Amino acid sequence: MTKSRAAALWGVVGVLAVLAVWELYKFAGPAEGLTVGAVEGENGSGFLLLPRTNDRAMPHIWDMVARLFQSTSGGSTPPLFVPVITAALTTLGIAAVGLVIGVVVGFVLGLLMQRFRLAEWGLLPWIVVSQTVPLIAFAPLVASIGSQIDRMGTPWPQWLSVAIIASYLSFFPVAVGVLRGLDAPDRIHLDLMRTYAVGYWQTLLRLRLPAAVPHLLPALRLGAASAVVGAVVAEVSIGMRGGIGRMLIQLAGQGSSDPAAPWGPTFGSIALGLVAAGTIALVGIGLKNYRRGEATA
Repeated sequence: MTKSRAAALWGVVGVLAVLAVWELYKFAGPAEGLTVGAVEGENGSGFLLLPRTNDRAMPHIWDMVARLFQSTSGGSTPPLFVPVITAALTTLGIAAVGLVIGVVVGFVLGLLMQRFRLAEWGLLPWIVVSQTVPLIAFAPLVASIGSQIDRMGTPWPQWLSVAIIASYLSFFPVAVGVLRGLDAPDRIHLDLMRTYAVGYWQTLLRLRLPAAVPHLLPALRLGAASAVVGAVVAEVSIGMRGGIGRMLIQLAGQGSSDPAAPWGPTFGSIALGLVAAGTIALVGIGLKNYRRGEATA
């Protein structure tokens, strides 16, 4: 069995294991959960140690799947999977724009840090610190700046704010991957290039970039998944309509009366992450000759 097939098989096994644990806990777990530190007579006090397993809090997996093929909101509305797919494609397009921006910014920063060690010492700590800023606080700021630019006469659609926020998450793994990848060639190979008086740019194209592929592909997979997460969170934070994030919030509000409905866009979000990572995997197939010793994500 090839390595890729083994990885795919273990992925399927992992998904099945999660589904089995879900149903097993629903069968054996307490219907109202387990609360510790509760005071008798005080409703809602205490710490919920184990989650509830009643149908409202934890529907069966087959109920979630069946809900996808039922009417979205009753009447003649289409099945739930139709708006889920439409919203997912909207978010996927925005996340793709964010990933492109993040890859460009990350590649430039990584190249700059590799070329000039002073730039690495000065930039890398700030790049790491940037990822500690809560996205839910950063998103409204970006949206506010975009609104100001739009009022000044330069068109700034709301989806562009979402794409910028998605790029904010995706540029970090790309920048670090580029930096480590460009530093990957052996010293003896670099000395050989200097012996032949090969300039920096030729060394970059002929030696450093091919040697960086095993580091770049995992970084791109992480960047693609991060772009999807950033797009979904940004849609929720700034209230953009039409995407999967907004749909999650809307259906979550109906969870008490229709507990299986919020899982439709949840499955859509999961599918977006798989599509994003799968796209990078297809790119990796074309670069298989450069993937020896590939770093793990």
